[in-house]
Parts: sequence; C-alpha cells; structure tokens
Amino acid sequence: MQSLETMTSPEVRDAIALGKTTVIIPIGGTEQNGAHMTLGKHNVRARLLADRIAAKLGNALVAPVVSYVPEGNVTPPAAHMRYAGTISIPAAAFEGLLAGAGRSLHQHGFRDVVFLSDHGGYLRSVEKVVADLNREWRHTDARAHAVPEYYEAATTDFAKLLAAEGFRPAQIGLHAGLSDTALMLALDPSAVRRDLLSAEPAPGVNGDPRRATAELGERGVALIVEKSVAAIRKSIGAAHAAR
Repeated sequence: MQSLETMTSPEVRDAIALGKTTVIIPIGGTEQNGAHMTLGKHNVRARLLADRIAAKLGNALVAPVVSYVPEGNVTPPAAHMRYAGTISIPAAAFEGLLAGAGRSLHQHGFRDVVFLSDHGGYLRSVEKVVADLNREWRHTDARAHAVPEYYEAATTDFAKLLAAEGFRPAQIGLHAGLSDTALMLALDPSAVRRDLLSAEPAPGVNGDPRRATAELGERGVALIVEKSVAAIRKSIGAAHAAR
C-alpha cells in the first residue's frame, strides 16, 4: 500500500512512525496527445511510475497526482492550449500548489518530499519550489528533492534505447510519438485508441506512434524506475549527509 489516497489518516500516521518518511508527489498535466491517446497521459504515467518507484524504495508513500499545470497561454491560446481539452494554469498558481503540498506533508512528519516531473514544461518551477522549501526547512530534518533523472530517463535515455533498436528520431518523437505511446501501452493500454494507431499521426503529435508496442514500453518503464530510484536515494543521502 503506497498511495495516500487509498489510506486512512491513522494508517498514514502509523506508516510514518514505522519509517515510511519519504513521500513522492507525482506531477502530470492535462493536455492533448493527438487523436490516439487520452488527455490524461501524464497523470496516468506519473501515478503508475510513482507507485513502482515507491515500491522499490521501500520506505515511500505516494501523494495524489498534480494534474493542473502550466500548459501555455490561455488567451490567445498557445502551445497545447490550441487543442480541445487541455487545461493550463499560471506558473505562480502551480508553484503555490506544490509548495503548499510540500509543507502539508512535512507537517505530518514526512522527512523527504520528492517531486517527480512527468512533463518538461514546468521543470524550472519545480526546481524553484524545491529550493524555496529547502531554505525554509534548513533548520529541520526535512528536505525537498527535484529528480530530473526521472524526466531524462523517460525522454533522452528511452530515446537512445529506441534509437539503438533502429528507430529514427522522427519516429521516436518528442510528444505522443513512438516513445510516449509505447510507455502508455505498457502502463495503461486503455488510454490508447488502438483503432487509430494505424492512421497518419494527427495534428499535435511530434513523432510516429504506429510502431509502438507494450514490449518496447516495458523496457522504457524499467529504465525510468531504475534510474529514478537510484537518483532519489542519492539525493536523499547527500541531503542528509550535509546536515
């Protein structure tokens, strides 16, 4: 049992007392992913990967997914906001939400608050919040952590793996292409409209998802989990060694 949402308050209290003092805040986003993949791609992926990472860590719980994030200018619409269904909030509101969540979890006794960013558009905001929280907590035993290795593994590292299999950059893509779609087929195939995978990629897609498979996605999932667990352990060890 790693998810706060599935636990009662006494169960969380007792888990912390027994040593589960790390909490992961998965950050997703609600944005278009072409015609073949649902708007909640980042949210689903962040939640399921955070669960696997927490299980590997052994001493972590997972907070609810942050699904409202900056996605581009609203009026006039820019970036993903040009497509129906995308939800965008201002960076200041997003940063305030993250900081409030971190402070809440610290108040309950979590010692390490880990932010996992599934979307590249808000990495700087997450780093800013982590720096601000660590300044606030400098005289306590708590620390906040940004883990860029999670996003790098899902993008750069997985792309290298796919390239080694013979896929071209134009197929792998940067958004809703081969890599994104393969990860989703491995994690939650119900989020992929398989009947549309054989069609030409729709507007809003960067890459070509037509050769994506769950088998390729599972290799990406294993890579993300392995690299994220190692990075979290390293960050926590360094932060507390420096106290």
